[in-house]
Amino acid sequence: MTVQETAGRRSFTLAETAFGLLLAVYLALVVGFAWNPTPLAQALAAIGILAALVHAVLFYGWKDALALFAICVAVTFATENMGSLTGFPFGHYQFEVGADLPHVGVIPVIVGPLWFGMGYFSWILAGTLLGASARPSSKFELFAWPVIAAFVMTQWDVVMDPPLSTISKAWIWHDGGAHFGVPLSNYVGWLLTSWLFYQAFALYLNGRRNAPAPSTAGGKALRLIAIVFYLSSGLTHLTPWWIGQSGEVMDAAGLLWRIGDLRAATVVTMLFTMFFTSVLAALRLATDRTDP
Repeated sequence: MTVQETAGRRSFTLAETAFGLLLAVYLALVVGFAWNPTPLAQALAAIGILAALVHAVLFYGWKDALALFAICVAVTFATENMGSLTGFPFGHYQFEVGADLPHVGVIPVIVGPLWFGMGYFSWILAGTLLGASARPSSKFELFAWPVIAAFVMTQWDVVMDPPLSTISKAWIWHDGGAHFGVPLSNYVGWLLTSWLFYQAFALYLNGRRNAPAPSTAGGKALRLIAIVFYLSSGLTHLTPWWIGQSGEVMDAAGLLWRIGDLRAATVVTMLFTMFFTSVLAALRLATDRTDP
């Protein structure tokens, strides 16, 4: 090995180390502070959206990454506006978070990109569970991948919606709901919305199945990073439970919920949905011998 090659490898190793440290710090901040919609949490969410876009570019290339972003925000702004104005498909609600931001219709502009950020990582995780490559390679993957991804995505909302809508009041469910103030229709709406943009993206990718993919597409390292990003958004709910918040909170329907019970139930839900799914994807990735 020449001196130049040795120096290049050393620089690459240092860059990898620096990236790993930055990623660890970011994820630690997410776990510690993202559970409460403060300005810090909002900044962390913005960084997460940017990270998802960069990851998508590395995994798919600019064209496919921007296609997913466009499809996702178009579908989600359409369904969120319809839901907020009519109650279908989610239920009757309104956003309180981001009220001072520009709006697309009646929805704060940040909502669409937030769907994209977690939606993209959920898509990669679902593809990992299936053992799929970067693009659907069969009719089974073309239709199964969006369904699995929709459930992976909705798991996130099942975990976060009760504390964020009832305790933090980032959004308000006008009629309350059985799931700690959240109506069950909300989760049906999430499944429908996420399936719509995932299926559209899968069909788009199927039309480009012969297009060249980036050399990093399908790589284990990128898939693992996606799993970790997804998991950290669930692990953040351990923090308020560990702190031991107490007291009661009233939802918009006038029902009282014990905060301690809500936090504990959120952790239980997270462990048997997002955590289990992430572990399963990581195990699938560890036993997959086809990716570099």
